[in-house]
Amino acid sequence: MSESPASALPPHGVLAHSRVWRDGVCVDDDVTPAEMLDLARDPQALVWLDLLRPSQQGLEAIARDLNLPWTAVEDALAPHERAKVTRHESHLFFTVYTARLRAAQPGQSGRLEVSRISGIVLPMALVTIRLDDGVDLDEVMRRWEEGPELLRHGSGALVYGLLDFVVDGHFDTIQEIDDETERIEDLLFEDRPMDRSFQRAVYGLRKDLVQLRRVVLPMREVVNGVLRHAPTAGALGVWYDDLYDHVLRASEWTESLRDMVASIFETNLSLTDARLNTIMKKLAGWAAIIAVPTLITSWYGQNIPYPGFSEPTGLYACIALIVVSTVGLYLVFKRQDWL
Repeated sequence: MSESPASALPPHGVLAHSRVWRDGVCVDDDVTPAEMLDLARDPQALVWLDLLRPSQQGLEAIARDLNLPWTAVEDALAPHERAKVTRHESHLFFTVYTARLRAAQPGQSGRLEVSRISGIVLPMALVTIRLDDGVDLDEVMRRWEEGPELLRHGSGALVYGLLDFVVDGHFDTIQEIDDETERIEDLLFEDRPMDRSFQRAVYGLRKDLVQLRRVVLPMREVVNGVLRHAPTAGALGVWYDDLYDHVLRASEWTESLRDMVASIFETNLSLTDARLNTIMKKLAGWAAIIAVPTLITSWYGQNIPYPGFSEPTGLYACIALIVVSTVGLYLVFKRQDWL
């Protein structure tokens, strides 16, 4: 058999991982693309090939050797693809995204970091394509090795393990955002005005949740599509049903957090308006209190005779009026909760 074009690809930076299982047991962890072509036709072998940052020419060569249409290459490398699953005559294609939160940095408004992984599913083979190294596939491989009985069901088991890892990552990220939301809620009702860092944190949460929603919500149709159309996935119906339940919970949790953050944003605006109204009432109250003594002293400061003019009684009367009117106004405003 002549060497295939795919076998001429440099392994560094293209072929990141490979595995062959027989009867659920890994028998080879260093498979070349050329060997995969023969193994993919072996009904007793389950093959996985992981490509990291492949070139278009290299991926076209592999697709050609596997008798895949050119649309498989286009789907895998096209930018800004949404999470989806597509059924083709010869294979099933899916794209999903992992999500994690970066460590908080001063002045940072958005912390969500997503990584894309695509897959080409054949009856006894799975080819994953990653455009960056943000997905930890070591954890995925550990899950595969812990379930050899599932691997006997073919490529559907590999897809299940990968999607289960992705959904668990979504849960971890949602939990972190939930914890951050609770922390912000505690700050919201503190008896002090919120500074710009609080507003930036709320805006960052809204931004992260909008992006996370685009990643999490399409997972429902991805899991459904894989369960309906992926080879051998039907034999894992119970496992996929459990996975779909997790996807629904993640979607509902994301939606509730989105509503909660929107409520926090609106509540912060309402509290800001309420604090401003309180300040204005206090300023108006103190201005009224100060205005009365000013009025009295200006009256007694006139250069015309009046009762008590040039006599000590005039001074006493002035002081008494100032004290009585000031205390009276203070008590009235205090009773009306203006001070």
